[in-house]
Amino acid sequence: MRKREEYHHLSSQDMLAFASPCCRVHTSSTCHTLLSELEQIWKDIGETEADKESMILELERECLEVYRRKVEEAANAKACLHQAVAAKEAEIATLMAALGQLNINSLIPPEKKSASLKEQLALITPLADDLRVKKDERLKQFADIKTQIDKITSEIAGYSNIVNAVSSLNLEDHDLSMRNLSEYQSHLRALQKEKSERIQKVVDCVNEVHSLCGVLGLDFDKTVSDVHPSLHETSLGQSTNISTSALECLDQAIFRLNTERKVRYQKLKDVSGLLFELWALMDTTREEKSKLSRITSILRLSESDVKEPGALSLEVIHQVSTEVERLNKLKASRMKELVMKRRAELEDICNKNHIEPDPSTSADKSSAMIDSGLVDPCELLANIEAQINKAKDEALSRKDIMDRIEWWLSACEEENWLEDYNQDYRRYSGGRGAHINLKRAEQARIKVTKIPVVVNTLISKTLAWENGKQKLFLYDGVRLVSILEDYKMVRQQKEETKKRARDQKKLQDMLLSEKGTVFGSKPSPRRSSSFKKANGYHANGNGSVTPSPRRNSIPCATPDLLTPHSNSMRQNGYFKEMRRLSTAPLNFVAMAKEDTVSFSSISGSEPESPPQC
Repeated sequence: MRKREEYHHLSSQDMLAFASPCCRVHTSSTCHTLLSELEQIWKDIGETEADKESMILELERECLEVYRRKVEEAANAKACLHQAVAAKEAEIATLMAALGQLNINSLIPPEKKSASLKEQLALITPLADDLRVKKDERLKQFADIKTQIDKITSEIAGYSNIVNAVSSLNLEDHDLSMRNLSEYQSHLRALQKEKSERIQKVVDCVNEVHSLCGVLGLDFDKTVSDVHPSLHETSLGQSTNISTSALECLDQAIFRLNTERKVRYQKLKDVSGLLFELWALMDTTREEKSKLSRITSILRLSESDVKEPGALSLEVIHQVSTEVERLNKLKASRMKELVMKRRAELEDICNKNHIEPDPSTSADKSSAMIDSGLVDPCELLANIEAQINKAKDEALSRKDIMDRIEWWLSACEEENWLEDYNQDYRRYSGGRGAHINLKRAEQARIKVTKIPVVVNTLISKTLAWENGKQKLFLYDGVRLVSILEDYKMVRQQKEETKKRARDQKKLQDMLLSEKGTVFGSKPSPRRSSSFKKANGYHANGNGSVTPSPRRNSIPCATPDLLTPHSNSMRQNGYFKEMRRLSTAPLNFVAMAKEDTVSFSSISGSEPESPPQC
């Protein structure tokens, strides 16, 4: 009996070993009470000691089974807790690796190592939840960035479908680090920059197409829609096409429009050139020209500067072409008048430059040929135009020599005036205007002295011109060198005649002086009253002498035919007169005295200089 009590006492102690102190006290007292009651019941029943021992052993086995089951359950719970903690740690490690956080110890507090499993699980569970939230946010960021990248890439490539960004990230969700996110963001910024540049380029191209369509008068909507409809207007869900193919199409469209603008500008320029020529030929009034003043303003600009809407439209070119056709028809009816007008212009150019015009297109011949229908008026007009151009070119090449001829003729005119002035016996009087005549006389003497040098220079330059052009230099149909040689010969004959006259006068003076010595008286020189009228001067109210524009009839070395006041040099009769002067004897009765006084001290101005030789 004592053995059962000891055993029973030990079993109760083992059962209460795992319980808390207060629970163990209460359980122990309860077990003792129950055993006491059980023994009393067995005693009352009359159970044998063996039965009692057997029932106590059964009770002990049942208690051990309960303990064993509870231990197993506790071990399983511990294993589950170990597995949960390990799973959480593995999840945390995976999440941190995906998020790029490699140091896991920085997130787990140090007291975790000494804490129980439930405490450890309670510590790492929020951390795992936070990392899952971060991963979801990071995935969302990657998905947004990837969506934008795919969208921009598809716009640049010209694709309409966008790849699902989330599904494309499934293969890459193991790397959700900030480094990878930064690379995606950098790639996105580069694509956004490229997209912005492409959009700006598309806008610039579309604006240029709009400007060109306006200048050419084309339909902008149709033109740009042929490239891509989105370039004109963007509907819901449709973005502007910025693909490489769209940009290439825009560049090609701009190139075609620029080429068309060049072609139309050149065509308008050609047609307008014909129009301007017809205006000049037809003497079109300013009112009629004002109807097409817009064309003139357009052609003043270069082809690239034409920006006015409709400036190079087909309507404008058709308008100018219609006007050209109208004027061509009108020109055909007025061709004879135009031919006569251009022939008169040719003759005017030739007369001004002392060139003989082509006699094959003279006014009489041209009129007869047009009336008879032997020649096309347009061809005749073109022939006269060519003769005009040729005459202008020749006049330009003769300009230097013609300028020297003008100076020579002016010097000859001054020489004639000086001879008239030297024959005036009152030229030294102190009347009004006398000092002006004295000054002019001094300048005329200096100018006359340069005539031989100028004539020789003219001859040399004329010969050089003839050698260069391989033809004669004709002045009103006569060779200029022949005129100058005849002039030199006549001038030399005149100088010799004047010298003989001076010698004869000196001899007469000596005879008169000797005669006066014999008879004791000296005759006074005679003065002809008729000489006052023939000398080309007239007296004014105070007795002074002023030159008269009337020419003297006394012959000199330069005939009147070569002076600017006479047109007779243009007649071939001049050369007959030149030959007559070179062979006929001169009248010495009216010849003036050559003993003149120099007035260089009176005159202070320099005379006109000849052209540089």
